[in-house]
Amino acid sequence: MRAPNLAELRANLALRITNPVIGILGKSGIKPDALTFTGLAINIGAAYVIATGHFPLGGILILVAGLFDLLDGALARFAKKTTKFGAILDSAVDRISEAAIFCGLLVWYMPGRSEILLIFAVLIGSFLVSYIRARAEGLGLECKGGLFTRAERVIVLAVGLLVNQVIIALWILVVFVYITVVQRLVYLRRVRS
Repeated sequence: MRAPNLAELRANLALRITNPVIGILGKSGIKPDALTFTGLAINIGAAYVIATGHFPLGGILILVAGLFDLLDGALARFAKKTTKFGAILDSAVDRISEAAIFCGLLVWYMPGRSEILLIFAVLIGSFLVSYIRARAEGLGLECKGGLFTRAERVIVLAVGLLVNQVIIALWILVVFVYITVVQRLVYLRRVRS
């Protein structure tokens, strides 16, 4: 008899946590996406709490948000509402949640450095644009559209550097990379399967 691996142990623990409540959630009419966005909101709250130096409360909030992350997928499977778009949305929201927590830590450890936060926001948005495409293609969906793909991001940053207007370039990037993230998610929601 072989010992269970770490992935099996995690899966078993997740089932023990979700099984007692998933039937209730299934009957309540709550949609899996609502749980996904609730977890995101809690993580953003945790990021704020961490940014203000309340680390223990931040840790508690992260664990609570993690519970919602476990429940959204379990509810989708229970209600037979799993979709490729739901998997992409959940993965993208997980990346945003994780980035928010690290941003909270960044604010705490580097107060008064708004440029660093702007760079961080652009970095996360740029990664998300590429990540959503890669995740979609991994699920057999094409996702090349959007206003600010890599080419546009490179051009805006290069021009900002050339004319010594980096902060303006970063603001343009932060706005348009998140517009692109939303465009890609909206597109994938329409073509989901």
